Amino acid sequence: MTPASSRVTVVGSGNWGSVAAKLIASNTLKLHSFHDEVRMWVFEEILPSGEKLSQLINQTNENVKYLPGIKLGKNVVADPDLENAVRDATMLVFVTPHQFVEGICKRLVGKIRTDAEAISLIKGMEVKREGPCMISSLISQHLGISCCVLMGANIANEIAVEKFSEATVGYRKDKQTAEKWVQLFNTSYFMVSAVQDVEGVELCGTLKNIVAIAAGFVDGLEMGNNTKAAIMRIGLREMKTFSKLLFPSVKDSTFFESCGVADLITTCLGGRNRRCAEAFARNGGKRSFDELEAEMLQGQKLQGVSTAKEVYEVLRHRGWLELFPLFSTVHEICIGRLPPTAIVEYSEHTPKFSLVGGSAQFF
Repeated sequence: MTPASSRVTVVGSGNWGSVAAKLIASNTLKLHSFHDEVRMWVFEEILPSGEKLSQLINQTNENVKYLPGIKLGKNVVADPDLENAVRDATMLVFVTPHQFVEGICKRLVGKIRTDAEAISLIKGMEVKREGPCMISSLISQHLGISCCVLMGANIANEIAVEKFSEATVGYRKDKQTAEKWVQLFNTSYFMVSAVQDVEGVELCGTLKNIVAIAAGFVDGLEMGNNTKAAIMRIGLREMKTFSKLLFPSVKDSTFFESCGVADLITTCLGGRNRRCAEAFARNGGKRSFDELEAEMLQGQKLQGVSTAKEVYEVLRHRGWLELFPLFSTVHEICIGRLPPTAIVEYSEHTPKFSLVGGSAQFF
């Protein structure tokens, strides 16, 4: 190890955060450019046994609540003190539910190294009065540091047991920094590539959760594979159109990376958003998503329902609701304004221009 070795802290310790720490820890031991130890900030919880989650992680080398049965690596150190966890880090990996990011960043202002760099594994966006703000931008704005993103077809429990999967790093200008993030995450079973398109990569990871909710409704109503495939295709088209309307720089090719079509497919076949939406539809929308989340996810958070709400606000504010019948309908089902069966009826509302049946005129 040299004094120039990068120190890594994972900000977050849920299901995906714990898997990210495991991936990273396996590489920091092998690569001389990284300090061996990986800090993982843990939002402290008292378990039913009366023990603190962070202490149990350090005793057992396992996140017994969010990733039971998986050893994280002896060089992973759980730390419930956020400021202490990030103090020496030059590489910050953000992986928390998106609704908590702004609060965390406000606590970190002035507490991190000036030469630190960040990457966000977080799927979601903040909607402010001035418009939508991507999580990577939120981190950069609050902390004054560059922030890449990593997204992909990444169901955490499968990666935890080292089943093969891929991911995409999105970067702005500095390819060297992107390659360092690739080096940190890439393993024989987790193949990472980089593309120069932060917004495209991040929006793919964010918007596919809305489509997964729609796919769950289809499963809950037992509409079959043809219907589900149609919903996925229409969803991908709305993802692409929305991304390009917000950020004209988004590249078409990004949608064919792991963060795009592959992540959409895996999230619509598995994943927590699809699962909870299936239960919601089976119950005819009579049980709320909050109730289902609490019952089914053991403390994990749904992202698709809140993202659908945030996207709906953008669409309503900009007068785009009719251009995005699937996105709009998902939100209206989630809040009880429409029944789950409306997921296949929305197409009666023809968009103002040719979204249905082909490409939108923007691309």
